[in-house]
Amino acid sequence: MPTTPSRYLVRSADVPSYQPANHHHTFNQRLIGPETVGARQMEVLLGTLHKGGGALPHAHPGIEQACYLLEGTARAEVEGEAFDMVPGDMCFFPADKMHVFTVTSEQPVKLLVVYSPPYGESPDKVIRPEASTQP
Repeated sequence: MPTTPSRYLVRSADVPSYQPANHHHTFNQRLIGPETVGARQMEVLLGTLHKGGGALPHAHPGIEQACYLLEGTARAEVEGEAFDMVPGDMCFFPADKMHVFTVTSEQPVKLLVVYSPPYGESPDKVIRPEASTQP
């Protein structure tokens, strides 16, 4: 693995991808987190979502999430409010609120995802609709 010139610089080419739970045709790279730069209060991912990909309905207890769309188009929904996104748009998913994210373009979607505090793909930090008591 190539080395970077600083312990605070992360090159996406050096970060392995993984398939997140509760998502289809999605590959994430954890750019900023405990294992890359020692971050403890935030996490930043680079997501690549292919046609037909996205997140199924879910929420994160106590974790806020923001997504900045870099490439492609997508549809996001949070608390029953749906909106279409184009490159340059950013959306916010409040903690504990059900949300959905779906690719609408033929080309892959690339987006930056920010979690605070860090999510870390921990199963105890996800609420799925069947487990939700929210209306």
